[in-house]
Amino acid sequence: MPAITTILFDLDDTLYDHTATARAALAATAAGRASLRGVPAEALYQRYSDLLEEMHPRVMRGELDYLTARELRFRQLLAPYEAAALTAAALAQLAEEHYGHYRQFRQPVAGALALLQRLKPDYRIGVVTNNRTTEQEEKLDFLGMSGLVDALITSEAVGVLKPDPAIYQVALAHLRARPAETVMVGDNWVADVVGAQAVGIRPVWLNRTGVAALLPAVAELGSLEPLESVVEVLTAAGRY
Repeated sequence: MPAITTILFDLDDTLYDHTATARAALAATAAGRASLRGVPAEALYQRYSDLLEEMHPRVMRGELDYLTARELRFRQLLAPYEAAALTAAALAQLAEEHYGHYRQFRQPVAGALALLQRLKPDYRIGVVTNNRTTEQEEKLDFLGMSGLVDALITSEAVGVLKPDPAIYQVALAHLRARPAETVMVGDNWVADVVGAQAVGIRPVWLNRTGVAALLPAVAELGSLEPLESVVEVLTAAGRY
């Protein structure tokens, strides 16, 4: 197997802890609304997450604009708990308030920054993500990772979502890398593991929730710590 020269990362829930951020933000938003204070936090978050997963691909495909989707998500989230629908102005205000909480609670996945700092001198680093370019640039800036990433490839810029092979092919072209010498690290089995395999990139599955792997031959990490153990898995991925 060729030596690994290039390591690609997903961003949300791989380098940036979207789930922890979203949970904390939703808890803060719910605390400010009487109708939500008695709702179990896990049930509320699951509904929020389901709505996000439903609408996000539509935003990326251009079927919904970002602000409309954000407000629609909150309208549907509140519907079971509030008899009267919010006015458009009140809904926009609530969505903006929640976004403020989201920014307040932003956080990295533990070990992510140290990992990129360790890899950067020896490997080309790319981020391949299903999201808007400006939003992902802001996250990388916040995380202190912008200077450690050689290429940010977003679904918005490419026009397709992972696991479409085209987004991985664009990443390879930007980084002048061959699939056989490239590793993809991500938390989403379909987008990051299956998508990478389809173009000959070696996947490493970041499985922080401990669910069962669908293919035991895929290299797996439970976290991005301890640092040297993670580096060993990533750089040895070509031997799997």
